[in-house]
Amino acid sequence: MSEANLGGTIQRRLRFPDYLRRNFTDTQRYLIIWIITGIACGAVAVAFHKSIDLVFHFVRSMAEWIGDGSSGMTYFYLGIAPVLGGLLTGLIVQFLAPTAVGSGIPQTKARYYRDFGVFRLREAVYRFIVGTLSVGFGMSLGREGPTVHICGALASWIGQMFGLAKKRVQAMVPLGMGAGISAAFNAPMAAVFFVFEELLGDFSSKAFFGIFVCVVIATAIQRIAIGEHPAFAIELELITTDWWMLLAVPLGLASALLGRFFVEGLLQTRQFFRERTSVPAWIRPAFGGLGVGIIGVTVAMLADGHLGIFGIGYDDLNTALNGRLVLLSTVTLLLGGKIIATLLAYGSGGSGGLFAPTLFIGGMLGTLLGCAAQPLFHYSNDIIGAMALLGMGSFFAAVIRCPMTSIVIIWEMTGQYALILPLMAGNMLAWLLSGKLQPVPLYDALLLQDKINLKKMPHYKGDQDWRNLPVSTIMSFDPVTVGAKENLDDLLARIGEEGLRHHAYPVLDAAGKVVGVVTHHEMEEKQRAQAARTVGELVEGQHLISLNPETSIRDVAQILVLEDVMQAPVVSSSDPGKLMGIVTLHDIARQQNAIEDAIGR
Repeated sequence: MSEANLGGTIQRRLRFPDYLRRNFTDTQRYLIIWIITGIACGAVAVAFHKSIDLVFHFVRSMAEWIGDGSSGMTYFYLGIAPVLGGLLTGLIVQFLAPTAVGSGIPQTKARYYRDFGVFRLREAVYRFIVGTLSVGFGMSLGREGPTVHICGALASWIGQMFGLAKKRVQAMVPLGMGAGISAAFNAPMAAVFFVFEELLGDFSSKAFFGIFVCVVIATAIQRIAIGEHPAFAIELELITTDWWMLLAVPLGLASALLGRFFVEGLLQTRQFFRERTSVPAWIRPAFGGLGVGIIGVTVAMLADGHLGIFGIGYDDLNTALNGRLVLLSTVTLLLGGKIIATLLAYGSGGSGGLFAPTLFIGGMLGTLLGCAAQPLFHYSNDIIGAMALLGMGSFFAAVIRCPMTSIVIIWEMTGQYALILPLMAGNMLAWLLSGKLQPVPLYDALLLQDKINLKKMPHYKGDQDWRNLPVSTIMSFDPVTVGAKENLDDLLARIGEEGLRHHAYPVLDAAGKVVGVVTHHEMEEKQRAQAARTVGELVEGQHLISLNPETSIRDVAQILVLEDVMQAPVVSSSDPGKLMGIVTLHDIARQQNAIEDAIGR
């Protein structure tokens, strides 16, 4: 494209944003942007939902047609579909869209905190395509995580197209995330809670209004396109408080224990496939799909045709929630099969979310306990369905680790408010125990496996709270040091030759212990005046100001200002002579300037 054409394109792209700035206040302008974002994200989320359903039903119809009435052949062809879906996923991820792997929520969090939420539109496009192929062809994953990624990227792109500053673009991501979850689950309240619990980390009132606008609009579009009913059509008898609800306690305990196994299994399976360097990365999801196919076919043949292992599995889960899945052998096969199939599908590099498998596994766990306890409490099969619902919530709380979301999302997806008390009890117990068993939440653990530590990013806790982070998040870990016995003439010559000039240098004695700090200016001045021959003479009697890695950035800034120094070494808390790094007032000012530059208009 020529320079003239490029300029014309940019001018046309900015015309509407400029019109908004000239004719509307900031509040009005952002409201218009939020409305556009809610409409776009709601429409895309519904389209993604429909695309997966369309592909899955097409694959199933083709398997039945090719099988020509034979259930065995139909299952065989259904088992081949995840292999093909995994192969297509691997090829696209390897050569076109590396960010389309996995669930999409870790990628969204990383973009939000590392890159001010700046996405490229192609990320949303490829995630849409890959997610449709992967889940639609039967990989044991869900659509909700990819929907978050798609809508987060779309909202970010809308912010960029309207010429918003970096910080404003970053603020668009939670809007898209909330809109995507609300449209995927038909659960607007749970979407709001999830954004604050999983992405933002606190319930800041500043973000409420924009998220609410987008969530409401996206949910309205979803209900117009798909219907007013909850995600699951449940028809249970009137349930009142009774002794059987005490089963929520052992169910919460079982969810925490199984959740620990599930999360650890995901991480280990993922690591196992990554270490198979002899197998090309693009073919690994096909091996995962092969595992899903074998397990899915086996379960279908042994469990009277239940196909819940393939894809999202909500049909079988809905059967369980209505108390119509009461055979222990069938429930056990579906529970165990879904766990192993999900580990293989996700760990091998498939594209799809973990919400749906988590809800499915939790539902089957609750059903299993409900069936086992039925002879003790003598309740009807409807209570087994209620136990499935409680299991969905408690396992979700144990794995996803968003306790408020886990309560509200089950309530909104099922419409069963009568079960809110045992639901709350089981969910909170599962959440508390899982925090002890697995201190690092699932999505953060996946990012750590990718060597991304959000906790060390100054933006992770917000613009105001970054000063409370430890100074280790911004200090330099590899400062240029000088020896106390080094000759000034030789040292300055070496620094010049090697291009190692800095404002100041920590000084180490013969044992490698830090004994002072010397500036380059001081060394040059003493050299000219021939007032000292070695570095040790310069720092002799110096009052050393040192810091510890865990000292907050706010306290470090105060210490440097009060002591009237520009820099200080950071030493080990257990060994004051061991140098860990160095921090300067410039490091702190640079971070502050980055924050202010990002806020923009």
